[in-house]
Amino acid sequence: MSMKHILITGASSGIGQALALEYAAPGVCLSLSARNKARLHEVAQKCRDKGAEVDEQIIDVMDRGAMTQWLITRDEHREIDLIIANAGISGGSSGVENWEESTRDIFAVNLAGTLNTILPIIPLMINRGRGQVALMSSLAGFRGLASSPAYSASKVAVKAYGEALRMRYQHNGLKVNVICPGFVKSRITAQNTFKMPLLMEGPKAARIIKNGLLKNKAVIAFPWPMALAARLFALMPLAIVERITKIMPSKE
Repeated sequence: MSMKHILITGASSGIGQALALEYAAPGVCLSLSARNKARLHEVAQKCRDKGAEVDEQIIDVMDRGAMTQWLITRDEHREIDLIIANAGISGGSSGVENWEESTRDIFAVNLAGTLNTILPIIPLMINRGRGQVALMSSLAGFRGLASSPAYSASKVAVKAYGEALRMRYQHNGLKVNVICPGFVKSRITAQNTFKMPLLMEGPKAARIIKNGLLKNKAVIAFPWPMALAARLFALMPLAIVERITKIMPSKE
């Protein structure tokens, strides 16, 4: 069954923007949220130009009450078929000079923000016996990384939670998928000063994700060479990992 109502957080740039444009088409209702009004409006207008019905909402995923109200309102407008909990950060709003604040911000947005996006709607999807929820993790979510402790740990948690939800509700009609991208061009990766292997354009990443969701893949990890490396890295003994991490660049 083709998707009719798709909700995407963090839709004003990067993968979120690319996904919104990839799904935009006549007969599709898009509910898009972000924190930057100008960028979100530009994305929403491009989606409307492609024939989609679009609701744009300026909202912080950490605002639990506001997120719940928006999600329920959008589901009442038209039952949500797919939620993509995409909003996330790799560095705190206070910058690297405030390590504690940065760490707390990363966990709040990447983990609590994801929960605020999916928990209000999951019971409704289960009661309907259908629905799909996609959680944005990362290839960094296969193991805690010394180069980005908070970011990788938050993505490890998202990945594990998504996999657990998928198994728990597989017989209730709820599809749960975890997305684990490598480096994709975005405002986040633009801040990186180190080499990013196999850096991918947003539209290509969006096509890979859309195809994986259509196939209901448990984990959509790409590009495949880096996904394979991440899986192998997760299996390595800690002593070997410690040696490798000495040459890895620090993100936080």
